Amino acid sequence: MRVLLVGAGGVGTAVTRIAARRAFFEAMVVADYDLARAEAAVAAFGGDARFRAERVDANDETAVVALLERHACDVLLNATDPRFVMPLFRAARTASATYVDMAMSLSRPHPERPYEECGVKLGDAQFEDAVEWEKAGLLALVGMGVEPGMSDVFARYAADELFDEIEEIGVRDGADLTVDGYDFAPSFSIWTTIEECLNPPVVYEADRGWFTTAPFSEPEVFEFPEGIGPVECVNVEHEEVLLMPRWIGARRVTFKYGLGDEFIEVLKTLHKLGLDRTEPVAVRDARVSPRDVVAACLPDPATLGERMHGKTCAGTWVKGVKDGAPREVYLYHVVDNQWSMAEYGSQAVVWQTAVNPVVALELLATGAWKGAGVLGPEAFPAGPFLDLLTAYGSPWGLREQ
Repeated sequence: MRVLLVGAGGVGTAVTRIAARRAFFEAMVVADYDLARAEAAVAAFGGDARFRAERVDANDETAVVALLERHACDVLLNATDPRFVMPLFRAARTASATYVDMAMSLSRPHPERPYEECGVKLGDAQFEDAVEWEKAGLLALVGMGVEPGMSDVFARYAADELFDEIEEIGVRDGADLTVDGYDFAPSFSIWTTIEECLNPPVVYEADRGWFTTAPFSEPEVFEFPEGIGPVECVNVEHEEVLLMPRWIGARRVTFKYGLGDEFIEVLKTLHKLGLDRTEPVAVRDARVSPRDVVAACLPDPATLGERMHGKTCAGTWVKGVKDGAPREVYLYHVVDNQWSMAEYGSQAVVWQTAVNPVVALELLATGAWKGAGVLGPEAFPAGPFLDLLTAYGSPWGLREQ
């Protein structure tokens, strides 16, 4: 396997640190708009000839295709933010390469009823090309991060091994992370966080299909494992709700994120002020995106590891019936920031995101996962993934509720 990794930010850099310990790939070209950032990502592997740095504009499909062909890469791993999903997705198809991402093509709210009906859903633009990918015998593995990604694998495992019927699948994400020295410092890309949290959340019900609600709706307190404890979670737009019902039978699917009151108030304020907008506005002689300005004013999440303390938990809660009796479980994965920093030099949230596409690449390289078309993680057997994740030194857990 020869991999073109596009994006050398926190997640992309963590991908290189995890992959460097594995032998399943022949080459990994790390490309970024900022060449210095790509070079920094591979600098630690000076003795490993598999890694090299390149500059590329992720929005330039022609340049990405040329880079894939020049290095004979047969896989494109997208570690950029969702704005660049479609140009990279199309470039991989043009170059006949396998495509893997951790977030899907962007949504657009319904123009008249944004909090009742879906407009353009997450991933719609990619699924429109599913037949073309399948006919070509090519694979686009979409949503293969932690959430979406590992959470979808958990849902597949629950459907295959733990339940005869599923009433509800609910992805629940929470943490007790703190950052020294900052009043407000998100542990993940603020650009992506704004996109997820201020768009209308999507819910799936079997007798209704996909529909939307108001942001931060249906609050609930969820008890997270390994000492994190109770965290209030709210509905947030996320890919799992759009992916799981395509392959798994469930009467309801939701995604709820533990944001906290302060974080929610900051997001609401950004929205009120128009600072969540992506369209450029005129500022003297320049045109800038307000959301890009917000991101530039906040610390880079990848640099916060030394100041962070605590754990992050990603997981999938499933309720249903097994052998005629009701059952309720929570499948989860916890990463302690102290461990991820000591072991890999990456903060917990970006490391937890990065490990999953690396595991998936290894499964594709060995043939344990195979397929054609535009497929989510739940389209593949869960067992090989969960076994390999444990072999990477990061086990998962299962709690009977």
